[in-house]
Amino acid sequence: MQRRYLFLAVFLGLFSCQNSDTTCTLDEERLEGRENLEIHRLEQEFFAAKSADELRFLLEKYPEIAEKVMEQGTYPNPDSLAQELLRANQDSTFQALNAAVAKEFAAISDIKVELEQAFAYLKSYYPDFKAPKVYTYVSGFGIDLLVEEDILVIGLDYFLPSDHAFQPDLPKYIAARYERKYLVPMIVLAISSRYNEIDPQDNTLLAEMVYYGKAYHFVKSILPCTSDQYLIGYTPEQIQACWDNEDLIWTHFIENELLFETNPFEIRKYIGEAPATDAISEDAPGRIGRWIGWNIVEEYAIQQDLSLPELMREADVKKLFRDSGYRPRNGEEN
Repeated sequence: MQRRYLFLAVFLGLFSCQNSDTTCTLDEERLEGRENLEIHRLEQEFFAAKSADELRFLLEKYPEIAEKVMEQGTYPNPDSLAQELLRANQDSTFQALNAAVAKEFAAISDIKVELEQAFAYLKSYYPDFKAPKVYTYVSGFGIDLLVEEDILVIGLDYFLPSDHAFQPDLPKYIAARYERKYLVPMIVLAISSRYNEIDPQDNTLLAEMVYYGKAYHFVKSILPCTSDQYLIGYTPEQIQACWDNEDLIWTHFIENELLFETNPFEIRKYIGEAPATDAISEDAPGRIGRWIGWNIVEEYAIQQDLSLPELMREADVKKLFRDSGYRPRNGEEN
């Protein structure tokens, strides 16, 4: 369950298959702890440097970046790293990539606002949460996100539009999720792993499904006005198709006795990245087990009326599943 890099009850008004929910408003009480967030534009400083000495100064200025992003420890000394960075800065393709990022992300106020709101929500649920230092960077498609408790690094080059000439070396069905609107949900999804308690002895498919279900529930709780497509990475049409066929999907899991499957190759069919879940249908989107897990967790949250921290602490997957009373709903209701 890597950090780098993953809906029920319409009457509650929490979930939508639309691109945006214009009627959604954030809870002002949860925003009370909102703090001004400074985003350090590292790419601007590093590409402005014209000598190894200037780059070495930046490595000293940002020691956490030098260590965690530049991997300074793998170089003989800071001077050798500075020389390597200078060569990269002078590379014409790298300069063109940076220019593309500078144009596309000339303004990032929307990202700043969304992160401020997300961090305020996080603090309202977890008072000990402290916002990390936030940096942007152009990594040459080396780093998409680095999410740690004290530092957050965003590789902006990964989040250029999907029709841009510069694209990461990823399958198209994955690269499609690396766009601006997916950025903050991806960050919150990574943060969720800190609070998502598990039973390390439980290696069943159900445990994986519930883990991801809790993760998506976490993101939706922190970003309540963000459309589901930016959380799970399905198109609105795929989401609707899943709802329309939820009973058939669930029947496949039950008839094939998959919930307590422990074979990692079988689990990967339903949890791992893939353009489709072929075991069910070539039309079923990949990671369908995560989507079902999300439904199970949402039903559990509704039935048990739990706070977000209480739900995330529940590590007994069998209990959670049993107490959810999950059953597929008629797709027309969603």
